[in-house]
Amino acid sequence: MVQIFAHRGSSGTHPENTLPAFAEAVRIGADGIELDIHLTKDEQIVVIHDEEVDRTTDGKGLVREKTLAEIKKLNAGKWFNTEFQATKVPTLKEVLHLFWEMNYRGTVMIEIKTYKYEYAGIEEKVVQQLKAVEWPFRHAYCSFNFHTLERVVKIDPQAQLDLLLSTSQKKVQLAEDTPWIEGIHPRGDWYLEHLPSMETFPKSIRCWTINDDQQMARCFDQQLDAIITDFPQKAFWIKQTMKK
Repeated sequence: MVQIFAHRGSSGTHPENTLPAFAEAVRIGADGIELDIHLTKDEQIVVIHDEEVDRTTDGKGLVREKTLAEIKKLNAGKWFNTEFQATKVPTLKEVLHLFWEMNYRGTVMIEIKTYKYEYAGIEEKVVQQLKAVEWPFRHAYCSFNFHTLERVVKIDPQAQLDLLLSTSQKKVQLAEDTPWIEGIHPRGDWYLEHLPSMETFPKSIRCWTINDDQQMARCFDQQLDAIITDFPQKAFWIKQTMKK
């Protein structure tokens, strides 16, 4: 059964990586919810995709060069729709507590964004937050940066760890050869082009970012563990239609 993961929340219908997008993903019943984390100048974990705030807020500059207080002054919703004028960049703690309050029972997939900048200590900080409470949801970590995952497994040997990749066959082999890697997240079009070789891959496969109707249908026909999509509601509709 192919699961449906909401990419940065329900980011096709709400501003990505914000509390409204995550709340919508929970409401829809997404099997998993993916989010991205960075560290601020004062070492607070915030949920935002890019290294810069420019694309998804009304500010400019690097996350790592701003304090949390400075980031909290930014508008993180207006760029998407004026309906989200009051939306802010959330901290990881705020997102986790939203899931707690909504009694979310799926999987929270946390992407540690360290392939451009190495945030010293981010792995220990995120593991501490997740292990501090008995959450109602499961959680896992993923990254393009293999060394980040190495650091996480040393801190939490029981953690579920997935390796992200775009088109790298070398990373596929690396994931297969590394005992503590649970699975891979390949780019969807690359996965569909390499179906014959991927059919024998012995670990979990979760493809990103599957938004096209035809790609969704093709993926639901495969032995995938999950698709990661900006449109989880649409994905559920297509999946349901294919059962008829």
